[in-house]
Amino acid sequence: MDNMNLGKHISGQFNTELENVRNQVLVMGGLVEQQLTDALAAIHDQDLDAARRIVGSDHKVNAMEVAIDEECTRIIAKRQPTASDLRLVMAIIKTIAELERIGDVAERIARMLTDNANKPQPPLVSLENMGRRTIKMLHDVLDAFARMDLDAAVAVYQEDDKVDRDYESVIRELMTYMMEDPRTIPQVLNVLWAARAIERVGDRCQHICEYIIYFVKGKDVRHTKGDEFTNLVNKP
Repeated sequence: MDNMNLGKHISGQFNTELENVRNQVLVMGGLVEQQLTDALAAIHDQDLDAARRIVGSDHKVNAMEVAIDEECTRIIAKRQPTASDLRLVMAIIKTIAELERIGDVAERIARMLTDNANKPQPPLVSLENMGRRTIKMLHDVLDAFARMDLDAAVAVYQEDDKVDRDYESVIRELMTYMMEDPRTIPQVLNVLWAARAIERVGDRCQHICEYIIYFVKGKDVRHTKGDEFTNLVNKP
């Protein structure tokens, strides 16, 4: 945490508050990562009990988001942070919102499984491959957040292109399956929704990368692509 200048505050209590809230984000991220991993495993195994457990535990993620958000609000009101401290608090607030939405994806995937139990399912190999890639993105971006590592954040950001290609492959596969057997259309639509939700997880990981870059560089790289993104990140 030295690179985050926490040791430079006059108030040791302020240091502790920032460290604690950052750690809470990592705990929340670990829970969300586990839920997404379990949801994709439940689809693969058609495990209804696991799916029900995921649905039932979504409230834990929601409660953590509320608690961290309240703590950040208290820090802003009490400490009136400026410069990098304010950027850190804002990055945390935005990151937990992304994590909560990723938790929603896991919950909805699990609910899709319980709502369509005992119905024929389209092939899910490509969906599982995309899921594994997004889980790795989430794991890596949480690691980058823990260290506020600019290079790691940029590397994760660029991984989303592969997720997008995986998504396109899933769409082609499901469309072929649906045309071959129109009776499967309702099930295919459910899987299409799940594929889109997983693809959005990659986008949310990108957003967290942007918040890391914002903290480290003090630059807002949202809505930038290609050379513009690279130039902003590399510019002193």
